[in-house]
Amino acid sequence: MSTVATQSWRRRTDHFEPQDLDPQEQRRLRGLLEQIDYAAYAANREVSGHMLAGVTLKSFEALAVAAATARARWAAEALRQSGAGAPSTPDQIARLTAHRTAFEELADAYEGLRRLVERGYVTLA
Repeated sequence: MSTVATQSWRRRTDHFEPQDLDPQEQRRLRGLLEQIDYAAYAANREVSGHMLAGVTLKSFEALAVAAATARARWAAEALRQSGAGAPSTPDQIARLTAHRTAFEELADAYEGLRRLVERGYVTLA
């Protein structure tokens, strides 16, 4: 999968960690950061839990089938174009790109939804 496409929802951890603070200030800062992290957790649980309240195991299965279908269409289109024996036209490349983009988006959505469940933001119905 493309790194660029997946970074829209997956952030790298680049938190600033000061090394020169005294122990009391470090504890205060850690406590504050824990409150911030909990606020983000609570917001995610509230919003995601509300918007995705109907998610079931069957929902995951349907999303997995949609991603697998999109991947197969992408691969089939690539094989079809390469089997023609001629260079792909811009229209054919655009079609191939659309199939790849569809697969990547569905695969990213699956991974994102899985992460929501893993973190406890969403519970399966």
